[in-house]
Amino acid sequence: MQPASPANRYHYNPRLRTLARRLRNNSTKAEIYIWSYLFRAKEYRGYPFCRQRPVLNYIVDFMCKELMLIIEVDGSIHERWDVKRKDKIRQQQLEEIGFTVLRFTNEQVLKDRASIVQTLDDWIKNKNAR
Repeated sequence: MQPASPANRYHYNPRLRTLARRLRNNSTKAEIYIWSYLFRAKEYRGYPFCRQRPVLNYIVDFMCKELMLIIEVDGSIHERWDVKRKDKIRQQQLEEIGFTVLRFTNEQVLKDRASIVQTLDDWIKNKNAR
């Protein structure tokens, strides 16, 4: 994988801009929920987040550049073996360029917000402790 130029440190892919916009305008219920309740001010615990962000050849659900953190919200399609395989490759490539990927299911987002908040808080605390 090519190293990113300083201007594109986050591997933004402008070719996916239109698709990302379309996905933002057609978000899933879980994506709307997490964006509305966790990132309502487009930030979490003082860290800015964006949604449906083109990175490499993917569009990630939520991203914080400052934390180098990507949050993926997975629906039931992600239980299929072929999708799991693609998700694993995608995650590996995102981690190779320096991101951490946290995954939550739609069900977790819609039914157990407290555990998501705890996971994010713990992750941020550990990241800041390094």
